[in-house]
Amino acid sequence: MSDAPHLTLDLNTPGVTRGHLIVPGGADQRELSLPVFSLNKGQGPRLLITGGNHGNELEGPIVARRLIEWLPEAQTCGRVIVLPVLNPLAVQAWSRNTPLDGLNLNRVFPGRADGSVTERIADAVSRVLLPMADTIFDLHSFGPTWDFPPAATTHPIADQDLMAKTLGMAEAFKLPLTLIWDYSDTAGMFDILAQDQGKVFVCAEFGGGAVGMDSLAIYEAGVRNALIALGLVDGKGEYPMFRQERSGQTLETHPSDELKSPAQGIFEPRCSVLDEVKQGDLIGILHPMESSTAEPIDIRATGASIVIAIRSGAHVKASEAVALIARRMKTSTD
Repeated sequence: MSDAPHLTLDLNTPGVTRGHLIVPGGADQRELSLPVFSLNKGQGPRLLITGGNHGNELEGPIVARRLIEWLPEAQTCGRVIVLPVLNPLAVQAWSRNTPLDGLNLNRVFPGRADGSVTERIADAVSRVLLPMADTIFDLHSFGPTWDFPPAATTHPIADQDLMAKTLGMAEAFKLPLTLIWDYSDTAGMFDILAQDQGKVFVCAEFGGGAVGMDSLAIYEAGVRNALIALGLVDGKGEYPMFRQERSGQTLETHPSDELKSPAQGIFEPRCSVLDEVKQGDLIGILHPMESSTAEPIDIRATGASIVIAIRSGAHVKASEAVALIARRMKTSTD
């Protein structure tokens, strides 16, 4: 048995092969075997698709497994590697973080070979699978307490050529929202590691955390559109139907666009995702619970913007995020 992470399959084997990514054991957890599927049709793009980065975001693993069902017949060239569940310990516990060490897998890349189990998973993916791909799709959803539209997201990238390629790939999903997310908490993220290596990385998000037939259909259609754009699958991409519309828009958001609760209480949303708002419009109401006489507190838009995420009615702590707004992306001609 090898003490180094490794694959039990040969990715160069033509056609469909199945095996595992072996994550070595440690003091906290014995060896893990993560199922891996390889679909090799020869020369062409090299794509890695992952799901289950966060254990309470279940659409990604389901969509990844759906791809395995139809992609062998549809794929025309190139190689697609599918790892449906990056963090099985978190998925089994329906937890964002790994229960054993409390770590968020998407904040520990590139990981550590001698680290805790979450760090060892990141190390195995970074060393074994990431070098095999030029493009990565990481399939997320926004979490069980949020409403968030189907979206393909990326972060600002200093390399303008890579930024253009990544944004083009994100827009190719043809989801209702393409988002450039200037987010302050990026240390250790999977996409930052890949982009630092010059790879195109798109994070697909679908909020709500509830696995429904309609949401899965939109998610799968978006991934198929991206596969068509890459040239891996024949066909013509189409905008999926979302709330009686077929459309997409590209927005950008910054850390200051996160609206936070002024106190502990219950948040009542008063708008929906993709609503356009102007300064002073009501976003939601915070109902403090520390006394029966505490007055509700209005949370209002700070300027003209578009609501892209909103807490779906939840108990919140003071300074906890309750909404996220964004604006249309500025171009060089604006």
